[in-house]
Amino acid sequence: MSASRTALPQDHVRPADRPAVILAEAAAWILAAALLLALPFVVILAGDPPRGAPFTRNLAYALGFGALALAGLQFALTGRLKPLLRPFGADIVPVFHRFLSWAALAFMLGHFGMLYVWHQDDLGSLSPLQAQPHMTAGRVALAAFLVLIVSSEFRKRIGLDYLWWRRLHVVMALLGFGAAIWHVLGAGYFTAQDGTRGLWLAVTLAWLGLILYTRLIRPWWQSRNPWRVIENRDEGDGIRLLRLRPEGRPLRDWRPGQFAWLAIGNSPYSLREHPFTIATAPDKGHEISFAIKELGDDSRRLASAEIGSKAWIDGPYGVFTIDREAEAKGFVMIAGGVGITPVIANLHALQERKDPRPVHLLYANTDWDSIAFRAELDRIARHIDLHVTHVLETAPDNPPQGQRIVEGRIDADLIATILPDESRDWPHMMCGPAPMLDALRKALRHRGVPAHRIHSEIFEMV
Repeated sequence: MSASRTALPQDHVRPADRPAVILAEAAAWILAAALLLALPFVVILAGDPPRGAPFTRNLAYALGFGALALAGLQFALTGRLKPLLRPFGADIVPVFHRFLSWAALAFMLGHFGMLYVWHQDDLGSLSPLQAQPHMTAGRVALAAFLVLIVSSEFRKRIGLDYLWWRRLHVVMALLGFGAAIWHVLGAGYFTAQDGTRGLWLAVTLAWLGLILYTRLIRPWWQSRNPWRVIENRDEGDGIRLLRLRPEGRPLRDWRPGQFAWLAIGNSPYSLREHPFTIATAPDKGHEISFAIKELGDDSRRLASAEIGSKAWIDGPYGVFTIDREAEAKGFVMIAGGVGITPVIANLHALQERKDPRPVHLLYANTDWDSIAFRAELDRIARHIDLHVTHVLETAPDNPPQGQRIVEGRIDADLIATILPDESRDWPHMMCGPAPMLDALRKALRHRGVPAHRIHSEIFEMV
């Protein structure tokens, strides 16, 4: 009786992963964000806003306050707050961060531009040698946010190293936000009264508290729970598998398919950390593994970590997991290259749980020798109802027996040929390069797969 019970998918679903709970949490966070963005205007109205001011002047100041609210919201979006990330997924929140950053910059430019065109008296001198310090602070904030966004959007094109980009990002964010607060409080528009000034100071302290948690408190907690590298092996196609053992508290609330931020050999206070999918499932014990492909930046150093190296883990994060699909009758999983890692983790969980549901995996690679985890997939397929189709740009001249190999790319025709009709209503879990995922979404929607059944892990977050 107990053996059959362990095979039920519902037994592995935690209350926080139930659809109704996820939907309620998402709605609550969206409402909280709306209230946070509205807070500056509530502060203004709580004071004594001037009567009879020109519309353009009031709109210019409204854009300035809106920009500050959006800038403050960025610290929450990038602070890796698990309650915030749980309903949305840690790979989606950076997308929000990017677009809201552009909106904040647009508001700042609108604020400055409208005052420059219609109300130059409010701006005063543009020379930092003659302008009041708080007015210069506003221009410093604008320049800092402009550098921050441009360096992020064009990091690879200008050849900016990942570590130096992270350092620049943190410095510009703190400088810009601090200068913006100085500008608002110093100018005193709508904030000169004691009550409204107190509200602004309270909001500022709340944002500073979030920064302190992100940069000091959380790394301190990591320092009390180090990890140790106990294995480093080759998995093919330039991928190294690092296996780590906890020397403190292991990961908590870990789901298969999630990822964590990994730093090796450095203090947890260092910015030299990267996000990697955890290649193992929590059902296999407390040890975790990361599949690392040498793609430049710092990944080469991490992939060559020596046995015994000390490591620091921040996680787990992400929602690319079968634990949110208890009612699914089967799964379609699609991976490209190193995108197989979260798929492997979910397959390990299905194997350990003796889950009877069928899984169809389409795995794209360049050729037979470049397939990572090839032997591991064969072992898993002996224990669960797993059907693997290797989609190769160049198929081998003598295909191995027992392997399903297709030459070409994963497209609409291949999907229609390989996948059974009933799989249209199954979860489709995809991970790979962004162009591949964009094309597959269109192909799956054309096939009749509902949008809510298509889940993807963004291949590169930074």
